[in-house]
Amino acid sequence: MSFQEKRAWIYAAVAVVVPVAYAVTLLLRAPQNGLAASDYVVPLLVAVGASIVLNVAAETVAAGLAPREARTRDERDRAIGRLGEYAAFYVMSIAALVPLVLAMREAPYFWIANSLYLSFALAALVSSIVKIVAYRRGM
Repeated sequence: MSFQEKRAWIYAAVAVVVPVAYAVTLLLRAPQNGLAASDYVVPLLVAVGASIVLNVAAETVAAGLAPREARTRDERDRAIGRLGEYAAFYVMSIAALVPLVLAMREAPYFWIANSLYLSFALAALVSSIVKIVAYRRGM
């Protein structure tokens, strides 16, 4: 498994674990009058920060364990990286329509913020899956 594929697996794991933990936190702390009335700002900021920190920490550990020559990117790695980023762009572009429509309909901030966060999480997950499939099936 190449170093770039390991990075994709790390990114996928974080893109699943952190949003699920955030959703569980919201559901456990939900007030009686519904999720939209919950205090979501701090947990959302913690989730975003945790995603960044976990990705950087895991990549640093993986880089420390890999030999220097294994961390170099060749043309195939760059092509797979572009393919994953293209897929993420399209997912984010389409998924971002939901918070846009919610904002136009003057929905509560809770739904706008969380649909935008879900858009980012989906884009990260799709990007990782596309990269992993490309590494596994060949490109």
